[in-house]
Amino acid sequence: MHKDTQARKKRYTAYLLLILIGLGIAAGRIATVTSREGDTAFLSANDRSRWCTVAALVEDRTYEIDRQIAIKGPKNRTPWNTIDKVRHRGDDGKLHYYSSKPPLFPTLVAGVYFLVNNLLGLSMTEHPIYATRIVLALVNLPLLALFYFCTIGSIERICGNAWARQSLALSIVFGTMLLPFSMTLNNHLVAAAFTALTMWIYLFACEKLDDSVTGASTVMPKAVYLLAGLAAAFTAANELPALSMMVLWFVLFVWIDSRSLLPFAAGLIIVATGFFGTNYAAHGSLRPPYAHRGNGDLIAEIDASLDTVPTDQIHQKIVERNLIEPSQQISVKPSDEKGRWSVRSDDDQLFSLTRTATGNWALHFWDDWYEYPNSYWQDGRRKGVDLGEPSRIVYFLNMTIGHHGIFSLTPIFLLVPIGLIKGLSFGPHDYRRFTLAVLIASVVCLLFYLARPLIDRNYGGVSCCFRWVLWFTPLWLLMLAPILDEYAEKAQKRGIFHAMLAISVFSMSTALQSPWQSPWIYRFWSFLGWLGS
Repeated sequence: MHKDTQARKKRYTAYLLLILIGLGIAAGRIATVTSREGDTAFLSANDRSRWCTVAALVEDRTYEIDRQIAIKGPKNRTPWNTIDKVRHRGDDGKLHYYSSKPPLFPTLVAGVYFLVNNLLGLSMTEHPIYATRIVLALVNLPLLALFYFCTIGSIERICGNAWARQSLALSIVFGTMLLPFSMTLNNHLVAAAFTALTMWIYLFACEKLDDSVTGASTVMPKAVYLLAGLAAAFTAANELPALSMMVLWFVLFVWIDSRSLLPFAAGLIIVATGFFGTNYAAHGSLRPPYAHRGNGDLIAEIDASLDTVPTDQIHQKIVERNLIEPSQQISVKPSDEKGRWSVRSDDDQLFSLTRTATGNWALHFWDDWYEYPNSYWQDGRRKGVDLGEPSRIVYFLNMTIGHHGIFSLTPIFLLVPIGLIKGLSFGPHDYRRFTLAVLIASVVCLLFYLARPLIDRNYGGVSCCFRWVLWFTPLWLLMLAPILDEYAEKAQKRGIFHAMLAISVFSMSTALQSPWQSPWIYRFWSFLGWLGS
């Protein structure tokens, strides 16, 4: 027993050292993170969008980001401006710009910035480098630590071999693409950290509820299940496809302990209230911005016999619905979207006009928040990967073994399919059910991304990896445990895994300057001319 305790202490000391090194690298990058132009600590349109909301909430007490995106820097540059924004009418009846990102996480980050702003007197709009770095460190370093501790804690409960534990610990800290995302404000690190927390709670509860060593059983406090529900729901609030795993977590927890049903559900409700509440506070709608990409409710249909745009009839229908005063005028112009016209009144109310299948003119409320002057998201303006991949087969190949490949960039995950198959017959029933849940969620999410329309088949835009699956990282790492326990017995297989890990670390290190760059494989293929013009 004494030897076991000593070995455990040495192991935990090694884990702590690895974690501190990982956090040290992240802290060093955060302390020096600077935009390409050197005037902010923002690295892309993606994080600028969230920072705009954070600054607007604390400095202006609003979700409107008009002031932030208009800030001028050297050479008349607008360092806060972002393509990840939408425009719609605010509470004052006027058109305003807002971040297109779900507002719950930026609202919580704004709470951190509020403390920094009041305690240190630093304003992000006046000090966009150092104020931003301080807030980023206070947010991302605890999230990265949570991911490290919970994922390593989970493999401790599953792995039985010392080499397997050490190899997985190295993989957790250095072998995934999460470390580069610790230097920028994003949703992926959040989702991965809270997935790791939910996983750790589940394995902890399974162990305590059925201790096969002592035969004892522990009654879990309901607060533990409440925390699990909060963590699972917060993951889904930051990565909406994780809703699939949230449902599966609910089933898994209720399966091991029926007492978890109410507290777990309470956790879901709390986060759902925050998600929809902040969305309504920001946009006056329960639907998130990306659900506002088309036409709103139908106002009226106008006779198809009118071949030219029926401006007078449109005006009449709008007045009849008491949407504008009769004295107001309207203007009708072609929309950025083919086959649609925008209708604007003197007081900036917007409506859309289309043709129906029968040829009638259909007048709708305007509901395309992504169409505004110089919007990047309209046809003809997007470029590169943002154009979308026309072939779903090519898309699947590139997101698995190609230039944004889960397996090509992070070869350690090549063992995940084997781990999933083995896990279905490995260990206790609780772990088998967990493995089945991970398998179902993985397949569902990959099919979800494959089924997306052309505009969304873009590999996550300019990013160092297929970032939309990063929240799976702790789940997939745990799937490696039974495989590495086997590999530990043969030197050749240990060598194979070491090579996989080395390539994974290499991919991670190429993105330490910024995660908002194309993967090294994509850049190399571009250099070779394999990706076309």
